[in-house]
Amino acid sequence: MPHDLSTLHHSIPGAHPGHVAHHSDYRAEEIGTVVLRPAAPVEAGAYVSLEIEFTAGRFGIDDTGSLRICSRIISDLGRPQFTDPAAPNYVTATASNGAVLRLSFDPKLAMRPWSRTLTVAVERGFLSPGETITIRFGDRSGGSPGLRMQTYCEEAFRLLVMADVFATSNWALLPDQPALRVIPGAPASWKAIVPTLRRPGEPFALLLRADDIWGNPTDRVSGSFRLSASVPVSGLPDRITWPEGARAVRIDDLRAEATEGLTIAWQAEDGAPICASNPIRLTPAARLPFWADLHGQSGETVGTNPIRHYAAYARDLAGVDVICHQGNDFQITDSVWADFNTATAGIDEPGRFVFFPGYEWSGNTALGGDRNVLYPEEGRPIRRSSRALIEDTALPETDALDARALHAALRADGRPTLLFPHVGGRYANLHFAHDRMLERAVEVHSDWGTFDWLLEDAFAVGARVGVVANSDGHKGRQGASHPGASQFGSYGGLTCILAEELTRASVFEALHRRRHYATTAAARVLVDVSATLATPAALYIDDPALGGAPDGSTAVAGMGDILAGVRDEAADFAAEVAAASPVERIEIRNRTELLDVWRPYAEADLGRRIRVVWEGSEYRGRGRETFWNGSVSLAENSWSGVAPINRWNVDKPFEADAGSVRFGSVTTGGFAGFEAVLDDPRAGTLRIDTGLVKAELDVSRIGFEDIVLEGGGLGRRVRVYRLPDINPHKTARLQRRVALRQVEDNALYIRTTMEDGSVAWSSPIYLIR
Repeated sequence: MPHDLSTLHHSIPGAHPGHVAHHSDYRAEEIGTVVLRPAAPVEAGAYVSLEIEFTAGRFGIDDTGSLRICSRIISDLGRPQFTDPAAPNYVTATASNGAVLRLSFDPKLAMRPWSRTLTVAVERGFLSPGETITIRFGDRSGGSPGLRMQTYCEEAFRLLVMADVFATSNWALLPDQPALRVIPGAPASWKAIVPTLRRPGEPFALLLRADDIWGNPTDRVSGSFRLSASVPVSGLPDRITWPEGARAVRIDDLRAEATEGLTIAWQAEDGAPICASNPIRLTPAARLPFWADLHGQSGETVGTNPIRHYAAYARDLAGVDVICHQGNDFQITDSVWADFNTATAGIDEPGRFVFFPGYEWSGNTALGGDRNVLYPEEGRPIRRSSRALIEDTALPETDALDARALHAALRADGRPTLLFPHVGGRYANLHFAHDRMLERAVEVHSDWGTFDWLLEDAFAVGARVGVVANSDGHKGRQGASHPGASQFGSYGGLTCILAEELTRASVFEALHRRRHYATTAAARVLVDVSATLATPAALYIDDPALGGAPDGSTAVAGMGDILAGVRDEAADFAAEVAAASPVERIEIRNRTELLDVWRPYAEADLGRRIRVVWEGSEYRGRGRETFWNGSVSLAENSWSGVAPINRWNVDKPFEADAGSVRFGSVTTGGFAGFEAVLDDPRAGTLRIDTGLVKAELDVSRIGFEDIVLEGGGLGRRVRVYRLPDINPHKTARLQRRVALRQVEDNALYIRTTMEDGSVAWSSPIYLIR
């Protein structure tokens, strides 16, 4: 019986009805069959050997015909190679009849999302019906360790097989595409997560999980564990037994009375420490922090696993409170848009988990660049930047082919909408277009990197925006998004939204008012800022440049507030940070000006700890990765306790001994590096050779202030500095008298760096004279 190809296409992400055909359906059920061996689950990031056997169907394969074997564009599956049988990712192919085959690989040959393409061409000869071609990924016969599997879990991993049996360069998508499960590995790190603030006596939850080396929550945890709190917590069990097969454990209905810095310790049965939670503060508060990842894609577009898995991971494994789905608009058909709306409505649960509908407007950079569109309810239209991957061109008037057209269409709609300019494959071009009503925040961090320059662009065009950080996750790990081993160079971020309750309406209002802040590496950090004036000024929710009336008057501005008609010459700016990791520094900024760098220790406190970090990117576009390959060595001295910082791409080398560190690393705007403890705090010479930056430094010069070695590109540099031997300061409070600009906006905010390598930004407070 012929296969139902419409059902097949719907089950394969990116091949659903209405998607632009990148294959032929002509007699596809007679073209051939394919088998994948072994069919058993494989471990994420492990070296494996996979075998695909294609059996020619009714037509055989003609001379110069070929097979295409495609993996998804975001895959970090090892790159196939055909020249070194002893090296990783060696691939071979043989024909059962001895036909000569030629192998090649192109990461962007086939159509998105199945772009990474291995081609097996019949160079001499042909195949008759029933004859086979066998492709061995990770062929171990010559000593190769195998194919490095993708580093993230997937319920149905496929190597999509297409066949050009007529030698016409028109490949047929084979029915019955085989799939296998990619599962997590052994525990490598442990997480205990609690909210950062709740009211005294109010219930809260503790989430426990263990991640493998690639950041996948693992089900390979067993046994009994102890739990203890720094102050009494009602409902916290002394011991738990890990449920078989669980990837996380959530303990609800915990309560505590007023306190600062409550933490919960997770211990082994014998009392050995495993990890401690982030701190939670119990205090009366009008607004509560809810943690969000508002940007990511599921397997229906260019991501991984279906949208319901995407949401379940965020809620149950990452422990976030709010998400939004942001599929590329040019790939979302009307039927898929309807499916997304059904999913968000069905999963959203007030008081437990907020799921906003949305999409990514993915216009070319010259026409405005990437914007996330977030709707507070379902049933809204999708305004596409193009239909590059959609066959249906009906109702072209619903499209918005540049950012200005998008702004106009959403304004004309008249219903609440938020846009978040961001940096992804394309970057948001605020100089082309910015809408003061719709665009109230910019994304300063994601898996793609760290982008302070996008906030600086916003200041340059006169925008009054807050900041968000999200994952833009493509690997099915929404809310706790490890970059894996691909072009993503950072661990995804989170946005902390300060809202009265966990409902769509309340969270949307908080986003509307810029009451939120951003962190990297999914760090749960408490951040608070305020600015106090001697003379009250007009308070605005909307940008006053839009011409509306003020919403009140106040002398005290909080996160994201806009005060206009400010008459004072200066303001008292206050900031507070509480984190699981010691605070390294807090930068106080006014627009692009660095006003002060505050550290919780003095120069006299410095000890033997030094840090060498590298940071920045090549440029703004897709090829922004900077590859740091080299070494740092120490002459006439030695060190110990060498530890990497932000080493997310764990497949890259990091080797240390008593006198040197050798590394390969990638940065995409953020920073990486290492810390070491000197045997002698003053002796010796530090030699840096990264290829991009070379220098020799006397160890005695390394001190309180950064030594900065520029490396060109976009913020590309190496920094060297010293820390105290012990920094106990996980909480910081500071206040500064800040002189106000006379002409430009004042945009006061902090950028905080923690010792674990995470960063937090507050949304600016705008004081307009």
